[in-house]
Amino acid sequence: MSGELKGLLAKGEFIVAPGVFEMFSAKIADGMGFKALYMTGYGISASHLGLADAGLVTYRDMVERARTIAQGTKTPLIADADTGFGGLLNVRETVRGYEAAGVQAIQIEDQETPKKCGHTPNRRVVSLEDAVKRIEVAVEARRSRDFLIIARTDARTGMGMDEAIKRARAFAKAGADILFVEAPESEEEFKRVGAELGGNAKLLANMVPTGKSPVVSAAKLKGYGFSIAIYPSAGMGPACSALRSSYEFLLQNGSTEGSPVPAYDMKQLHELVGFQDVWDFEKRHVETK
Repeated sequence: MSGELKGLLAKGEFIVAPGVFEMFSAKIADGMGFKALYMTGYGISASHLGLADAGLVTYRDMVERARTIAQGTKTPLIADADTGFGGLLNVRETVRGYEAAGVQAIQIEDQETPKKCGHTPNRRVVSLEDAVKRIEVAVEARRSRDFLIIARTDARTGMGMDEAIKRARAFAKAGADILFVEAPESEEEFKRVGAELGGNAKLLANMVPTGKSPVVSAAKLKGYGFSIAIYPSAGMGPACSALRSSYEFLLQNGSTEGSPVPAYDMKQLHELVGFQDVWDFEKRHVETK
């Protein structure tokens, strides 16, 4: 499967990638026909540690989750790697670790350490020189050019769109395969990103409802020159709402019978997690006649 995502982009395919954050979300999305999945750092930090996406999740936390998701699914995986989890040596090891884990594209950003979610306030970025060096190291560290480097800038919020465009161009010159300007604040700004950066590399847009950016349709983004749209909260937002509704019904009624919350039954859960393979194995090797 290595290089599948690169091949899709080379053919001009537009990639819609839902956010996944643990194996229920990953397996459900994997079976639906998406061309890529997006491992969200926000979702991993919250679901794995119960903590905010504020630089508290570690490289080891993230790479092991990436390995589990990549090996447990067939769809190409794009994975958040924050700032590379430290200095330049950490960036090198992060790239190597994610590539070995089976990820097909890694996202490295230019925030200071510790970083924050791109749709929260008070984010600060490192100097342009330091940001470019991260991308140069990431490009040098990969073992295959099929492994794609996504260079993200968070400069828009604190320094303006001109600086964000400048940084993205510099990342392209440093060898980034995909450019990611985080948190444009209007549809016109998405148009500008496409118009000014579309010839430099493939472009990625982050769609976060109720975040700093408007939600723009995939068709419009493709028309503006984008190649990928990620939807980090498409799974975790509805999942949290459904969990709360189900638990509230149980708390109030002392039973789940009659709950209006849509739910998988045990047969569906068994199918999702692969119990049929377990049963087939037992028939061949364990069960006695």
